[in-house]
Amino acid sequence: MKLNKEHSTGQLKWLTLFISSGTLICCALPVLLVSLGFGAVVASLNYNVPGLLFLAEQKLWTLSLAALLLAFLAWVIWRPNQSCPTDPVLAAQCQTSKQWNRRIFWLSFSVWCIGFFFSILLLPLRQFLNL
Repeated sequence: MKLNKEHSTGQLKWLTLFISSGTLICCALPVLLVSLGFGAVVASLNYNVPGLLFLAEQKLWTLSLAALLLAFLAWVIWRPNQSCPTDPVLAAQCQTSKQWNRRIFWLSFSVWCIGFFFSILLLPLRQFLNL
């Protein structure tokens, strides 16, 4: 059975977006809500959403896994020697797919950066600045 490269790339980009969104939900959203004074909402989320507390406790693993997937997806998207078919219809679809791959990558990367900033960098930065 021949593996379709576009299909596997499509699955990879959505998996990366899903996992990087997990870093936002586990790490950035609770910090943002507590900073805004909504600590009760965070407590309620931790109680009612199974697995959220586990992700928050394992934030280094969550962020690391998401970063590895992002790095692999970047390699898949920008690796050398990629070409689109010569058929005009397929070439247009190939170009559209490449554009969407890049958009989803940058969205995933932005989500990961937000999660990384709020869960890893914010507290040391606030302590350094005496805020």
